[in-house]
Amino acid sequence: MPAPRFYLDQPLALGARFSLPPGPARHAARALRLAVDDTVTLFNGHGGEYSARIDRIHKDEVAVSITGFAGFERESRLRVMLAQGISSGERMDYTLQKAVELGVAAIQPIAAKRSVVKLAGERVDRRVAHWQGVVASACEQCGRNQVPVVAVPQTLANWLGQHDGGRLLFLSPVAELRLADLPAPHAADCLVAGPEGGFEADEIAALHAAGAIPVRLGPRVLRTETAALAALAAMQTLWGDF
Repeated sequence: MPAPRFYLDQPLALGARFSLPPGPARHAARALRLAVDDTVTLFNGHGGEYSARIDRIHKDEVAVSITGFAGFERESRLRVMLAQGISSGERMDYTLQKAVELGVAAIQPIAAKRSVVKLAGERVDRRVAHWQGVVASACEQCGRNQVPVVAVPQTLANWLGQHDGGRLLFLSPVAELRLADLPAPHAADCLVAGPEGGFEADEIAALHAAGAIPVRLGPRVLRTETAALAALAAMQTLWGDF
């Protein structure tokens, strides 16, 4: 079995000795029931991963020492940003988690007009922090050492006004083109998926005005938490590492 993996938002170096932060420490000691001399894998999102030995466990405190470093990555050769219309609760969490497993490089939440969740003030910061935690946990599970960044939510119009690179592909059940009809990307792609109920007419018009290419995923209408994931899997099959 591979060693349990933990994301730590801190500098890591060979020979370093320290106690794991409270969250990873509780998970190691209580959920995984690790013991002294067990090996864990640590990464901080800056490239590569570190092997570490557990030196001491006392209640919820877990002390480790870093014993090795491996510089390899498990990133997809595709560079895809997901601009995802904000959906409610567990749907959004599920989409972000699985998008990370499918190799997405960055995530831009879109505050669409039909988004059920409306964020403002401190709620924005708390929700982005929560989503970033979901992404980090997904990296722990799937073996990625690069942690995709979850950007601050924006309206579709504001985000389109700032987008300046790569193809824009937006998922539409009425589009004529399929992903298989498109050429392989020469640079990063940006995949745009709507929230529950899809985008409003003026948002779709803004996508067209920005040069976005509408694509469909077969004759069936997919839920918001399914559409982007199906598209990412198809892109990996067509042009990536599947």
